[in-house]
Amino acid sequence: MLPWASWPTSTTVRSTSTRNTSARHWHSSNQSSTTATSCRWVSVAERLDRLLVNRGLVASRSRAQELIARGRVRVAGRVATKPAAPVVHDVQLEVDDDPWVSRAARKLLGAFDDAELAGHFDRGRALDAGASTGGFSQVLVERGCSRVYAVDVGHGQLAEPVRSDPRVLNREGCHVGELTLSDLDHEPVDWLVADLSFISLTQVLPTLLPLVRPAGEAMVMVKPQFEVGRARLGKNGVVTDPGLRAEAVAAVVACAAELGWQARWQGPSRVPGPTGNVEFFVHLLADPTAPPKSGCPW
Repeated sequence: MLPWASWPTSTTVRSTSTRNTSARHWHSSNQSSTTATSCRWVSVAERLDRLLVNRGLVASRSRAQELIARGRVRVAGRVATKPAAPVVHDVQLEVDDDPWVSRAARKLLGAFDDAELAGHFDRGRALDAGASTGGFSQVLVERGCSRVYAVDVGHGQLAEPVRSDPRVLNREGCHVGELTLSDLDHEPVDWLVADLSFISLTQVLPTLLPLVRPAGEAMVMVKPQFEVGRARLGKNGVVTDPGLRAEAVAAVVACAAELGWQARWQGPSRVPGPTGNVEFFVHLLADPTAPPKSGCPW
């Protein structure tokens, strides 16, 4: 049996009785009454995603699951496909990882590059709405933000090294639709980034954008699968119609415009969303004179 589960180890033991005193022992028929060959099951199996965390190879179970889904984890030289697969503790594990805690970081990095926003973060304060494991927060502090408020309705999701970074304030258990300045030390932020699921941006931008300084900026990720309505989703929750995708982005841009913000740039994410959904970023400025430009295919 391969190292995907515990296996029996065979040992020769001497028994003081012919009676089988343990359900774990298998007695051989060709052994004497005082000598037996025992096959002892050893409880050495653990879920693969847990073992990766316990060995310090990944920051969190969600990160482990993400890497496994991407085919970036090998167990005894074989590509792993199931996070819950039981594996033995001493098995060889290989992880092809990068310094970012999640794919979300790669998404935001791509958006910043496409929108030509290098150098826009010098010692600013930022709000990361829908922080999850902290990919966006990690990018913000690496780009120079002095403080990032990582807000998420869930608990225990922020991964290391983001969780222990003194520049990141963990605001777990907070619903983004209920945020106030008191959650941000009573001071508006310079930057807003948002990566939200199961809720439309049009429902939360009226709460989030007023928390940004008038001269601030926002980079929000539009997920059409949460903007167009469940009845208009395709198979597996994927929005395949380019017209619906454009409609989703336009609705977010229109909502921001009603709040006094203009889309300076908009474009598709370099990294696809779950199950292949195409997602988009919109860079917003409160300055209505900013020249708009677009990288979207419409």
